[in-house]
Amino acid sequence: MTDIEHVGIVGCGLMGAGIAEVCARADVPVTVVERDAGAARAGLRRITRSLDRAAAHGRLGAEHREAAAALITVTDQIEALRDSPLVIEAVAEEERLKLDVFTRLDSVITDDRTVIATNTSSIPVIRLATATARPDCVVGVHFFNPVPVLRLVELVPSLLTSAETTARAEAFVTGRLGKEVVRTRDRAGFVVNALLVPYLLAAIRMVESGSATVEDIDRGMVLGCAHPLGPLALTDLIGLDTTRAIAESLYAEFREPLYSPPPLLSRMVEAGLLGRKSGRGFHTYAQPRHEAPVPAERP
Repeated sequence: MTDIEHVGIVGCGLMGAGIAEVCARADVPVTVVERDAGAARAGLRRITRSLDRAAAHGRLGAEHREAAAALITVTDQIEALRDSPLVIEAVAEEERLKLDVFTRLDSVITDDRTVIATNTSSIPVIRLATATARPDCVVGVHFFNPVPVLRLVELVPSLLTSAETTARAEAFVTGRLGKEVVRTRDRAGFVVNALLVPYLLAAIRMVESGSATVEDIDRGMVLGCAHPLGPLALTDLIGLDTTRAIAESLYAEFREPLYSPPPLLSRMVEAGLLGRKSGRGFHTYAQPRHEAPVPAERP
């Protein structure tokens, strides 16, 4: 059982919207905070479209879809999270942005037992925890994209996270959301990205060196290794900017060449070729006319 009956989320990009949807579909009221009113409206549209797709494909009944939508509030006022028993930070994978969020949350949250979670995919949790006066309440709760589909969550307590905080976060994620948890020490990249990112970077280096085409690399791993997506299509799904940020975090901590972002990856990010969310990365995607590429979230 869990005592967490309401969730606050900071950031309504791909990850924040996905976490909000999963909570609402589990009958948990959610308040999501974005950086301004325009971003809040865009975030709510993102959640609504995902609920509509789930309903259209028969994964969500019409009544359940309406009930879930009614549980979601999106605002640009971080003070709305004051009384939330669990707040999940889900802004862009930039340490500066996340530290700013944690500093602001620390000044807003009133309950000393509130669990403050980060959805970071690579930044050591302790760096974010020490931006608050309550590092014992901070824990890594790393969901995977697309959140409504993938069942895994990495649970990452820092050296200062209390056993109570870890237990409450795990009870909510498993008992209320129905996710599967793997625990990991607080190291850059945790488990999944520490293994996955070198593989993605190796594929990018193959393209960069001209060893094989994007299509052949992806086809080879799908047909030869039974992967559901090739490494370059997966990089597009993750986002090239996020992939580079994770690689930089891993390289800064371990200084191993396999974690170093290839120049091609950096050039593509600088060109705005971010993958699915921008309509073009290693592959090209249809971008809805009404949906412009989403900038980094900042509440």
